Amino acid sequence: MATLYLILLTFHNITRWLVLIAGVWALIRTVPALSGDKEFTAADRRPVVLFAGSVHLQVVLGLLLFGLLGSQGAGAFADRSSSYQWQHVGLGLIAAVTATLASALSKRAATDRAKFRVAALWTAVTLLILLVSIPWWRPLLRLFS
Repeated sequence: MATLYLILLTFHNITRWLVLIAGVWALIRTVPALSGDKEFTAADRRPVVLFAGSVHLQVVLGLLLFGLLGSQGAGAFADRSSSYQWQHVGLGLIAAVTATLASALSKRAATDRAKFRVAALWTAVTLLILLVSIPWWRPLLRLFS
């Protein structure tokens, strides 16, 4: 069980960086277009969808970690209060919802300008939630240790 936990923790840690990179990429594609009349193309939508998918993967890995050992007070948050565990899980779930909103609402918006606005807004909200929920006191890159 400890080996599986360590593997999942490593992937959860690596995925954190992929999520942040995808979020920044989505903002780079959407924010500059807010001031113009640019068409919302597949190349603009792709990073938003990738960001939402990577957030979902991160949440699934986190829930697996929490289900294996997190709720017993062991694991990554053993040195913190149990309320932080629940905050981390709760904010991760909220981030998955807001990332989904970025993808779904930008797809359904009526105009290209609205698509960029919705994608940029919900991506920024999601990134803010994620930055608050990341345990920055933990190792920045944990590789199977």
